[in-house]
Order: sequence, then C-alpha cells, then structure tokens
Amino acid sequence: MQHSSFSFKFSPAAFAVIAVCVLATGGALLYAGASRAADEPKAAAQPRPALAVTTTVPQASQVPVRLAANGSIAAWQEAIIGSESNGLRLAEVRVNVGDVVKAGQVLATFAADTVQAEVAQGRASLLEAQASAAEAAANAERARSLQATGALSQQQIQQYTTAEKTAQARVEAAQASLRAQQLRLKHTQVVAPDSGVISARSATVGGVVGAGTELFRMVRKGRLEWRAEVTSNDLARIRPGTTAQITAASGAAVEGKVRMLAPTVDPQTRNGIVYVDLPSHPDLRAGMFARGDFVLGTHDALTVPQSAIVVRDGFSYVFELGDGGRVAMRRVQTGQRLKDRVEVLEGLRAAATIVERGGAFLNDGDLVRVSAPSGNGSKQPPAPVPPAQAASK
Repeated sequence: MQHSSFSFKFSPAAFAVIAVCVLATGGALLYAGASRAADEPKAAAQPRPALAVTTTVPQASQVPVRLAANGSIAAWQEAIIGSESNGLRLAEVRVNVGDVVKAGQVLATFAADTVQAEVAQGRASLLEAQASAAEAAANAERARSLQATGALSQQQIQQYTTAEKTAQARVEAAQASLRAQQLRLKHTQVVAPDSGVISARSATVGGVVGAGTELFRMVRKGRLEWRAEVTSNDLARIRPGTTAQITAASGAAVEGKVRMLAPTVDPQTRNGIVYVDLPSHPDLRAGMFARGDFVLGTHDALTVPQSAIVVRDGFSYVFELGDGGRVAMRRVQTGQRLKDRVEVLEGLRAAATIVERGGAFLNDGDLVRVSAPSGNGSKQPPAPVPPAQAASK
C-alpha cells in the first residue's frame, strides 16, 4: 500500500509578502486607536448646554413700606338689649342670631294682660280723681263767693280752698300713675335701639325675667373694626387715615382705614391698639384673628420675577448668566412679594443678567443656551434636561 504525501513549502518571496501584510494591518489598528484618543479630548472640551433658558434683568420698582401687625376683629360698638319690664312672661321672640334689624323694630314681646288691666285701673282712678277735683273746685268757688256776706268763717273758706288743691293734686298723681302703667305697657315690646346685626340671643319664649336682664346683643350698624396691636416704638409711624391691608383667618382680604389710635399703651406688653374701620364683608366675623400691614409709603428697590427665585435648603437663590454661557448660583435675601415679582434686598447687582425660567433644573457652573423670544415678545419655556445628561449629573 502506497502512501501519498503532500508538502507545501514557502518560498522566501512569500514570507516577505506575509510580513508586509501583518505590518500594514498593525499600523492601521494603531492609527485608528490614536485617532479615537485624539477625538475624545475635543469632545470633552466642547460640552453641550445642559438646558435652554430665558433671561431677564432686575427692575427698579416702587415698593410700599409696610408695617406688619396682628390683632382681632371686633364690633365697632356692641349694644346690649335688655328687659325693662319686671316679672312678665316672654310671649314671643321674633329675631335670631345673625338677623339684620332696623332701629325701632320689635324684637320680642311680653305677655301684656296684667299690664293692660293695670292701665285700665289707672284710667278709672284718674276719672275718680278728676270728679272729686271738680266737686272740690265748685265748693271752694261757692265759699269764696260768700266771703263778703259773713255766712262762712274765714277758717271754713280756707278749708274749702285746701280741699280744692288737694283734689287737684290727686288728679295729677292719678295721671302720673296712668303714664307709668302706659309706659310699662309700652315696654312689653322689646325694640331695637339702633340698626345692626343680632350677635347673641338669650331670650327664651316662656321665661319670666326681671328688669335689666339681657335678652340680645347687637353689633351697631353692622360695623366691624380691626384692633391691631402695635409696639410703642412704631405707633408714631401711623396716623389716622393710614391704609391697612388685612387678611383674616378665613382668608378674606380687605382694605381698611385707621380711625384712631389708643391714647394709652399696655404697661405689660408695651403695645398700643390701633383701631381700623373695616368694610362690610360676608366672611368677616367679630372675634376672628387677623393679620395685616399698614402701608406707610414707598421706597426704591430691585425686583425680579418670582419664577427667577429658586429655593434650596431653605435659602433663596438666583442664577446669574456669566461669560461663556455658564451660570453662577447667587444667594439672595428677598423681601416683599408684589404680584408676580419679588423684592431682592441683598446679593444681586442691578446690572446682572439672571435666568428667568428654568433655574430649578440648574446647578452652579452649568452651561446653558439662551432661548430667543417668541413672536409675541414672551420668552420660550425652558426645555427639559435630557435623560442621558440628567443621569450623568
């Protein structure tokens, strides 16, 4: 059995060709790696902006000077309506708490049967006294006519004259008693002494009350006032007529006027009371707590849009746009809020360019792109941070 053998031999020329190919392939790989390494620093040197933002500059504005205070809402004047009759049964109560009443309106009535009977008795007593007085006057007149004849002594004539005067006095006493009974009859109707709103009611149908017993309380004219407590140092800054902006615990916001300042200061708290007249408002109630501000004038201040303020860790910041499109986070001290703007007290230059919208997505040193204003003159809304870049941060 014959075995066939196959042998392949490289010539020196073939070895040279293979070596050239290997060297060429290695050089290409080295060049590609070097090119990638050279491109990476270029990409790192040109980062993409983190966010598209709109910018603005602080504005000089007239900011009101305010003095804050706390206090309570109370009735301007409160009337206590009581019973003027004694020992009578309350027959009818016509009003309740919250009702608006007018001066002279009947609020409640007492049972008047007993008083009416006493009035009738007083009239009868007056008629009897008048009859007796007429008879006494006639007797005195006859006695005076007989004085010249000597038929009656001077003593008898004096007695008739005295009887006449006594009878007339009884008439006047009966008239006074009748007027007292008529007045008591009038007091069986409890009427409102002034216009206002009923704030409390203790009258109960069927109750027998004594004279002077409180039946109702009324807020006169329905007027309320804010009694603000102000320190003695600040009282001199307030004058009658000063405007006050009050916000009650219910959320009702009204504007009032200072009517007067208390002439004394509490020796314990060193606070004085400022009385502020309030307009009528359905959500204001006597006894409510309220806070407010007295507007004492205006002053110049820098203001920025409220959207430019970023609150982090309990502090307020703005992002100032610097050279190269990078932002710097500036801590600022804010003051009053004026609609959609905020007063800046410290930490911001008047010539600074700040981020108006989109600051909540930024960090100190971020690169941003400023959006161009749209056709209607408003700023474009900020673009969201790309997910890949948000993850890289």
